[in-house]
Amino acid sequence: MRRASREAARAGLSGLIVTPSADLIYLTRYDPPPLERLTALVLRPDRDPILMVPELEKPRAEHDGVGKLAELVPWRDGQEPYARLAKLLGRRGRYAVSDRMPARHLLGLQRAAPSVAFEPAAGVLAALRAVKDAAEIDFLRRAARGADEAFGRIADERLEGLREEQVAARLADLLLETGHDQVAFTIVASGPNGASPHHEPGGRTIQGGEAVVLDFGGRVGGYCSDISRTVAVERTPREFEDVYRVVQEAQEAAFRAVRPGVPAEEVDRTARAVIERAGYGDRFVHRTGHGIGLDEHEEPYIVAGNTTPLAAGMCFSIEPGIYLDGAFGVRIEDIVTVTDTGAERLNHASRDLRITA
Repeated sequence: MRRASREAARAGLSGLIVTPSADLIYLTRYDPPPLERLTALVLRPDRDPILMVPELEKPRAEHDGVGKLAELVPWRDGQEPYARLAKLLGRRGRYAVSDRMPARHLLGLQRAAPSVAFEPAAGVLAALRAVKDAAEIDFLRRAARGADEAFGRIADERLEGLREEQVAARLADLLLETGHDQVAFTIVASGPNGASPHHEPGGRTIQGGEAVVLDFGGRVGGYCSDISRTVAVERTPREFEDVYRVVQEAQEAAFRAVRPGVPAEEVDRTARAVIERAGYGDRFVHRTGHGIGLDEHEEPYIVAGNTTPLAAGMCFSIEPGIYLDGAFGVRIEDIVTVTDTGAERLNHASRDLRITA
């Protein structure tokens, strides 16, 4: 919180207002339920933090220890929380609000404090969260290790004859068995469904001679895993092996492009160049990667136009893909962290083509 306050002052801000979100967890480790009532952390340079909470939530906040980090200011149902918060902000100023603040809260603040300017807090908070410390990277490493094991175990099982939704349920079980606290998502896309990058697993039965995209993740200590592998069932479809090699080469080239000081977009450009040379440029339909931490998707985004220089401690996915409508898709994804000299993969599951039963 002190760092965030200092960065806010450096940006010319009067302070930050943070509502329940990964931002609040990052700053306080407090994760209240997503109620419609206002909970707001107020950080101002050279002043003690204040956390406005609904009175019925004060015991939970005290139990979670946030009262030791910030002064708790409760408000009761029937009171006007926005007017009370406006008094804390003062008559004028520039405050940055967390990106996940509900619109109803921001609109209420604007009405209660018409002379105060509000803007996004991402310029301060996203930059802080993008660079992980050793403890955060350890959580991400543990999450990646569990995801690797889950992939290894599902790839050893028989997929032919199962429905996508059955494989997705099995992946969820495996994530919990391999040390995850929560399951976040399980994408299982077989045959032509693999051409939809965010396919929702359904009742389609997996058949021999098809490719299956497996993309799944969960949380360990609040930090996320996210891995993608594409397998073939019994034998490979026509053209699949050539496409797989292109994606594998693009993923490796992008990984080797990572080092401190390199613009984030350069990693995307490197992966895309490999796929374009192979003639599949229009079939790579998404960015090369996204940051990961307390949120599955956060800064830095590995995409054209993002000139942010990479820095040691940043963690993100590298996940190029090729998607052929009506046929199959191929995606290979690892989480990596930037080191002082290059990059380290947090996922170690084999990226070589796997043919399963």
